[in-house]
Amino acid sequence: MSKPVVLLACDFSARFKALLAERYTLIGPLARSAADALPPGAEQAAALITKGGLPTDAALLAALPGLGIISFFGTGYEGVDLTAAAAQGVTVTHSPGANAASVADFAMGLVLASARQIVAADRFVREGRWGGNSLVSMPAVPGLTGTRLGLYGYGAIGEKVAARAAAFDMEIAYHSRSPKAGVPYLYKDSPLALADWADIFVVAVRADASNRHTVNRALLAALGPQGHVINVARGSMVDSEALAEALEQGTIAGAALDVVDGEPQVPDCLLKAPNLILTPHIAYASTSARDAQEDRVLANLVAFFAGQPVPNPVPV
Repeated sequence: MSKPVVLLACDFSARFKALLAERYTLIGPLARSAADALPPGAEQAAALITKGGLPTDAALLAALPGLGIISFFGTGYEGVDLTAAAAQGVTVTHSPGANAASVADFAMGLVLASARQIVAADRFVREGRWGGNSLVSMPAVPGLTGTRLGLYGYGAIGEKVAARAAAFDMEIAYHSRSPKAGVPYLYKDSPLALADWADIFVVAVRADASNRHTVNRALLAALGPQGHVINVARGSMVDSEALAEALEQGTIAGAALDVVDGEPQVPDCLLKAPNLILTPHIAYASTSARDAQEDRVLANLVAFFAGQPVPNPVPV
């Protein structure tokens, strides 16, 4: 019996491709996640493996008539047209929680890097500016103890960021669709109210059409001149022009983005903005998290092709 054909929308690790190749015939990765970028033989694909930020629209689905399952590497699945997938009878899965610890670690790293100006301090030393006999070479900034950290999103990642922030003796509040039972932190009823309360605003919410550019001029103004924005969710959550303007004008003190709207292209306004740390969407990319996500994708595929319920379905 021939192996089922699996289409890769993007490239993955050698480990994952080797595991997949034991069970499936692999095609891809695609140059673009689009119907007109499909390679020969793609129409035979029974499965598509992709990631949340890539488009999986109705046209792409229609060009894959044999498709039975879409499996997302990672928690997010905002790129898929769920209505079209349901109409075509395609099962959609993801890998929730597998990277939560890795992303939370990175988020706290960005909090420290931005609030304590670690990257700027490194640059200060490398530029030969460390001299004189001043007690402090660079201007002092607030420490984390007692600083207010606002979490926009309190899922698996938000919960772990809160635990890490608590270890730094930070005050914590959060906003989600509704208050979470048993959570000991202050709940704010809107992102704007959360920003008005917070010193550091961490974006850790699932992206969808309803929360695009939540971090806008009004929210940044509410955060204020001592505030920092940290984004480890999706680039679409932050209005890039508004953020660059806020940094240039001193509306906020700093920001750190692991994700950018339209990535991997980064708008010039962000590249030129002061007090901004940029990283290339790597918060999830520890080896342990990567392996866990790959294993979760593989488990969904194995169950699907065995005719069993998939362990991590996305409701369609």
